[in-house]
Amino acid sequence: MNFRSLNRLALIAALALGCVVMAGAARAQQGPSPGALAAAKELVTLKGGAAMFDPLIPGVIESAKNQFIPTNPQLSKPLAEVAAQLHKEYAPKRAELLDIVATIYARHFTEAELKDIVAFYKTPAGKKMITAEPAAIKESLDAAQSWANEFSDVVLQRFRTEMQKKGYKL
Repeated sequence: MNFRSLNRLALIAALALGCVVMAGAARAQQGPSPGALAAAKELVTLKGGAAMFDPLIPGVIESAKNQFIPTNPQLSKPLAEVAAQLHKEYAPKRAELLDIVATIYARHFTEAELKDIVAFYKTPAGKKMITAEPAAIKESLDAAQSWANEFSDVVLQRFRTEMQKKGYKL
């Protein structure tokens, strides 16, 4: 093969690579498929994620209301009335949040993977995972905190020992 043939081959390879990259970018811009989004919504709902966000909308409304009360205590009752109205009005925004979370999941997992994960969570082991995992996570975090506290004591003592060797008392 001569130099000219190599250049032509390199150009063809570069164009092919460019097409592959452009196709991937176009697919990424299109976003997840409807099937992937549906599976992701089901997964988030099965795992309790949708319910986890339930306090968010009321919390934002109450927080906004409470920002006005300190400077306008005489408006507590009308502010509470507006808050009640906003609770009803903004309740459908829960679906908007579920869509956002489902889209995030659908970007991280393929439709097939999401369907497999949903299928798992519908099995007896998956159902147990859903109910038992929060307690296991809490217990794990508590154990990790306890371990970190004990390890911290060991590290502090080691610092004291090493600094004492250098003539410093901590």
